[in-house]
Amino acid sequence: MALESVLLAVGKGDAERAESLAETVVDIAGPAGGAVTLTHVFTTDEFETVRSQLGYGADSPVDPDEVARRHATTRSIKTELTAADVEHSVRGSVGPHGASIVEIATEIDAGLIIVGGRKRSPAGKAVFGSTAQEVLLNAPCPVTFVREQD
Repeated sequence: MALESVLLAVGKGDAERAESLAETVVDIAGPAGGAVTLTHVFTTDEFETVRSQLGYGADSPVDPDEVARRHATTRSIKTELTAADVEHSVRGSVGPHGASIVEIATEIDAGLIIVGGRKRSPAGKAVFGSTAQEVLLNAPCPVTFVREQD
């Protein structure tokens, strides 16, 4: 069975993992000929901050897809995907990270989700939650977790 659709989810903490995430998605989607949907999920505050940093005025209508396309982490990964000749598109979303990732994966009928994260203690996950854990537990397809290197 061919892997037709891969969702690569990135967020605020993924700038340092961008290269590892790009390499992982190229290694998986490239040989399989899969299309990658590079998705950046923002909280409302993150979206407004990035939107402002990109020069959009408070009253300027701009959608999350446009902000995601212009975000530095997303552009870095897009460069790697383009260089590897991997078909890709970019989507942005504002909302709870885990739920948004699962929703988009369902919408695009993803065959695989790739998420990044860092190692956390069980207490850290209980106190702060974990986007990756929420995706792992609720995803409509398999999930590959790319852990931050120590």
